Amino acid sequence: MNTLEIAELSSLVDDRIHLHLDQRFAALEARIEEAIVGVRKVEAAATTDRATLVAFSGDMDKLLATFVIATGAAAMGMQVSIFFTFWGLVALKRKTVFKGKPISEKMIAAMLPSLPTRVGTSKLNMLGVGPEFFKHVMRGKNIESLPQLIDLAQELDVRFVACEMSMRVMGITAEELREGVELGGVATYLQDAADSRVTLFI
Repeated sequence: MNTLEIAELSSLVDDRIHLHLDQRFAALEARIEEAIVGVRKVEAAATTDRATLVAFSGDMDKLLATFVIATGAAAMGMQVSIFFTFWGLVALKRKTVFKGKPISEKMIAAMLPSLPTRVGTSKLNMLGVGPEFFKHVMRGKNIESLPQLIDLAQELDVRFVACEMSMRVMGITAEELREGVELGGVATYLQDAADSRVTLFI
């Protein structure tokens, strides 16, 4: 075999090897791409860019934290829902109705704050002086009040869901709640929470 034949044979072998490798790599790349697409589908199905919060407390400071987080998440482009239950329902009240309620519900209504502006603080309440002190400090530092944050949350399309069971227990009717509030149960919360990247209980 002369030098020319050896060169041709070597070139043929190289071509076959490259062809084989190209085919193998093409198949491997296709499988990798398929796997990546599958992972992305699983991730998309598992969670969405959503935050779900439970507002359980009726304290001013904890409600402030709830709405600061909710408005911050909404401003970042996240879908946000807040599930209000028990004492947290106070944040949604626009008035208190006594007419037509049994005595037990009237007693609860009388003891609950009638509006978000009248909620106390979890610490340093000082017989009602604490909330006014904190409001004064917040105004001096140009920090939004609780009512302002609640309004801002609705402007940012934060979803408000009031727990129907808690409303029955607390004697709160839909008539007493602000506009734009949905009524739902634990299934509503769990469905939102299951699709959320962030879930918080406050």
